[in-house]
Amino acid sequence: MRPAGLPRELRLRVAGDFAALRTSSGRLGGRCFHLRYRPNGLAHARLGLAISKRASKLAVERNRLKRLLRESFRRVRDQLPPVDVVVMARDQAVQLSGVELLAEADALWRRLAAVRLEPVEPASDVIPRH
Repeated sequence: MRPAGLPRELRLRVAGDFAALRTSSGRLGGRCFHLRYRPNGLAHARLGLAISKRASKLAVERNRLKRLLRESFRRVRDQLPPVDVVVMARDQAVQLSGVELLAEADALWRRLAAVRLEPVEPASDVIPRH
């Protein structure tokens, strides 16, 4: 049986990836979340989460948002273009139910899937990390 987690290759893990999204990227926003994206030159989308204490001081609430976003991403990752995405939460997100949050995230994923991206050549001089 396959584990339910998000595989390492589908996650943003390096600080440089998050920094690159902060400087040059597209943006989409909704009532609860906003995201930044940019083409990654890979065959799949990768997810990064930046749920700050500004969204909620309570770690349990921030972790709930992260779990819901990861689950939502797992459902649609095959329909997304090859982009790096970082999702940030607005403070009103913690007040909504899980169903409302998933609906909001799904709407953002649909909007991201409809975005026209410029093709990116994969970097050949990058050494893969293990």
